[in-house]
Amino acid sequence: MPRTRLYRNGTLADEGFPVAKVSDYLTDDGAVIWFDLCAPSAADLATISEELGLHPLAVEDAVHEHQRAKLVRYDTHLFVTSYAVALNEATGELDTCEVDAFVTPRALVTVRRSERFDIDAVVRRWNGSPDLTGCGVSFLLHGLLDYVVDTHFEAVQALDSQIEALEDQLFDDDPRDKEMQRRTYELRKSLVTLRRVVLPMREVLNSLLRRDLHVVHGDMLPYFHDVYDHVLRATEWTESLRDLVTTILETHLTVRGNRLNVIMKQVTSWAAIIAVPTAVTGFYGQNVPYPGFGHTAGFWASTLIMVVLSVGRFVVFRREDWL
Repeated sequence: MPRTRLYRNGTLADEGFPVAKVSDYLTDDGAVIWFDLCAPSAADLATISEELGLHPLAVEDAVHEHQRAKLVRYDTHLFVTSYAVALNEATGELDTCEVDAFVTPRALVTVRRSERFDIDAVVRRWNGSPDLTGCGVSFLLHGLLDYVVDTHFEAVQALDSQIEALEDQLFDDDPRDKEMQRRTYELRKSLVTLRRVVLPMREVLNSLLRRDLHVVHGDMLPYFHDVYDHVLRATEWTESLRDLVTTILETHLTVRGNRLNVIMKQVTSWAAIIAVPTAVTGFYGQNVPYPGFGHTAGFWASTLIMVVLSVGRFVVFRREDWL
């Protein structure tokens, strides 16, 4: 069931009415209409197209998924594609949900791909700013884009926290290498996805702020500039986190290499120490007479040689920090 709202002269006048009444309401010059469709069929969009005179290419883009975030200008309306995002902190995966918007002089139509897009959060933003409802469609469009960009900002903040946790694990005494590598790649993949949806939003906001489009009401300009500032900050933050997660991965590999070198030094040192008694016992095990052969003194002499040489090597290796 589509969600609908009617604002008349800056006041919420009606909601929950059928889409068929849209054309009747639009005859009123003071009326501004919003209605929302979730996973609409081609027939539903065809009805919208007839009611508002939408361009067929825009309707086609609204039907097909995985469009690039963009703003397209047509003679009678604008078509905006954007993505809300949410980070699953347990898995590190980034969930994206596409929302399209048809923007006409007195109507905003939102088309969601699924219920994952929280349209109630957008409505709450509209309800929280009753003093701006007189700004018409630009007020409704701002609430939508402000929510979308805020999800980007929340996702990049969550990714920052996850990457900080990875940094803390770099020099753990008991590292979990396999888990850390998997987590690093998951976060890097999420950052790439986030960058793909955040970066084009600069063009979208920049185009909306052009005065020749006459979309943004004068009183709404500061609010759109604020959203644009959030887009820039999210973009720069995403870029810095991509570099940081790459650095973490490289540092992790370097630390692993250094740790392996330390282990190899320790193993080699102990092998060298063990080689001393092996060599001595091998020498005294020859089947030929030697000094001390057949006498107790030979046993104690060989034992003393093994102990002295082994302790000597241990002291040397410990002093060189190999053990």
